[in-house]
Amino acid sequence: MKIVFLIPAVAALVGMAGPYLHHQTAAVKPQTADARVVPVPVGLLLTGQDALGDWSTDMPGVRRKLTVDMLPPPHDTPSVDNGAHMVPRPEGAMPKAPAGFEVSLFADNLSNPRKIVTAPNGDVFVAESGANRIKILRAARGGAHPETISVYAEDLSQPFGIAFYPSGPSPKYVYVANTGSVVRFAYTNGDLKATGQAKTIVPDIPGGGRLRGGGHWTRDIAFSPDDTKMFVSVGSHSNHDDADTHPEEFHRADILEYSPEGTGGRVFASGIRNPVGIAFQPGTGQLWTSVNERDTLGDYLVPDYITRVQPGGFYGWPWYYMGKHQDPDLPDAHPNLKERVITPDVLLQSHMASLALTFYTGRQFPVRYRGMIFAAEHGSWNRAHRAGYKVICVPVGKNGAATGEFDDFLTGFLTSDGDVWGRPVGVTTAQDGSLLVSDDGSNSIWRVRYVGK
Repeated sequence: MKIVFLIPAVAALVGMAGPYLHHQTAAVKPQTADARVVPVPVGLLLTGQDALGDWSTDMPGVRRKLTVDMLPPPHDTPSVDNGAHMVPRPEGAMPKAPAGFEVSLFADNLSNPRKIVTAPNGDVFVAESGANRIKILRAARGGAHPETISVYAEDLSQPFGIAFYPSGPSPKYVYVANTGSVVRFAYTNGDLKATGQAKTIVPDIPGGGRLRGGGHWTRDIAFSPDDTKMFVSVGSHSNHDDADTHPEEFHRADILEYSPEGTGGRVFASGIRNPVGIAFQPGTGQLWTSVNERDTLGDYLVPDYITRVQPGGFYGWPWYYMGKHQDPDLPDAHPNLKERVITPDVLLQSHMASLALTFYTGRQFPVRYRGMIFAAEHGSWNRAHRAGYKVICVPVGKNGAATGEFDDFLTGFLTSDGDVWGRPVGVTTAQDGSLLVSDDGSNSIWRVRYVGK
């Protein structure tokens, strides 16, 4: 059988690559707070250049709105390597939340906790990606700490995404997205350990990669609200290599769609450099993603983003970004695609490394937070002044529309000197309506509750 290989972006635009998938086998010193920055009043909406900011302008309640018309030209500032200077959590240091919220340490001494998901019975599943295992943390409803911690499954391969199937109170399976495959375990509510071997559902997802500026290894997984489709996010292999000439980019930088049994694979949407987190909005059934955009174009290019994902949508990578902006390293590639590039719904500060996201489904927080997106910002390496290292919330209407605004919700993961002690990764709504946040910097999980009037 003759197999025709298509670049991911073009594949999505000319029939979704057919019904099935075919695969080819100035460093800088850590900085202190910029003395020029004026403290920002809580609740102020920052727009224009003021919205760009860095960690020193972060504060719970600060609101930001970035727009495409404020983007600088490529290489407006030098590209730097300014990775997180990690330090142990200082004595008494805690994340900071808006007034009326209480932050407490839910669990610690974990090993590289990444994606976290709440099971229908209230158990919290944690992907310890570096340890290649899934743990379960069980707390009494409203409990401040787990009463039981159990290893559910091990000998996995950089697990990240976790999802229960079918939807509802009594799932039969728990699915796990490894870096190069999707597996599932038979599951009954209350299981603390897998009762059988993992069954491989999709064996050949492009996997691996741990490079600065690319090589993305995380794979998230989500099921459509009607349980008929399974979606898997796959990040690019590089920063912005031309997918025409780099076969290792085949079926990467996209979101793939399968049946729950792993059949019928196709490219659902493409040109998405690293769609780390994916989630469906309750009520609308709309798929959303949280994306790391490309590096090395300057401090303020390219904004990370959170957006609805349109079927067959093309979001630009590697040839374009933020609509019709051409990547300067690929100046003459695919002019026919320029008009097809979708501009994301919510632009974030550049290089924040937006990871997992969730829709708040609890009732413990004030009404204004219900239905909001909460997203973990792992923190920058490609900016002179750090950005990220926080959890943000994104207002989204019941009709699925976003205003483009995002708010700082949980900050304080850096010292006053700009050293980093915490890095948010995953977010989930706990059974009691509190918000849980995994932090692979301090190997902890934080619990946020509303205690105000």
